[in-house]
Amino acid sequence: MELQVIFEDNHLIAVNKQSGDIVQGDKTGDVPLSEVIKEYLKAKYNKPGNVFCGVIHRIDRPVTGVVLFAKTSKALSRMSEQFRDKQVKKTYWAIVKNKPASEKGNLVHYLLKDERTNKSKAFSKEVKDAKFSELNFKLIASGERYHLLEVDPLTGRHHQIRAQLSAMGCPIKGDLKYGSERSNPDGSISLHARRIEFVHPVTGEQQIIEATVPDDRLWKDLEKMASAG
Repeated sequence: MELQVIFEDNHLIAVNKQSGDIVQGDKTGDVPLSEVIKEYLKAKYNKPGNVFCGVIHRIDRPVTGVVLFAKTSKALSRMSEQFRDKQVKKTYWAIVKNKPASEKGNLVHYLLKDERTNKSKAFSKEVKDAKFSELNFKLIASGERYHLLEVDPLTGRHHQIRAQLSAMGCPIKGDLKYGSERSNPDGSISLHARRIEFVHPVTGEQQIIEATVPDDRLWKDLEKMASAG
């Protein structure tokens, strides 16, 4: 697993996660990013014994982009609190085949997770046990066959962006689980955690960390169009 460190100080470390990497250990038994970071810190600072690396938040395995970890327990508890209090702003980019009916909008659904299939279904009305889910989106680039959306989730639900964009008729490229016609060759889905904004847990300064898009022609082309537009 190749580690792309995009930010590091005494308290936090952020990486640009690659598709297929898992953030923390699960039933697959695959080595998670948290362990890879521990080894990286051990080697970099020549630390004997155990190294602290706290998981602050997660993104799905086939998704790429910025993930933040804590290097101290103080940073972990303060950042976890910011996430709980919805003080952290996360911005995603998603490539979709179908152009949305409007260039920007707000989506509200009630998501019901099916544990058996590990999938969330989006309902337009309240349903028993379903969770209120909300996001904002805007179209930021259009190519010949695909479109790039910027998405700001206002709640943090299971597969929220994937399920809500699919419910809008715009499944994410490569996301077979939520209605894409075909998979991406590398097993990824074209959803990228582009940016994270928060107050630094120790310095109190506003922090913005951005992750470059995957090294893929379609991503690069749409990114170029978005920055030109």
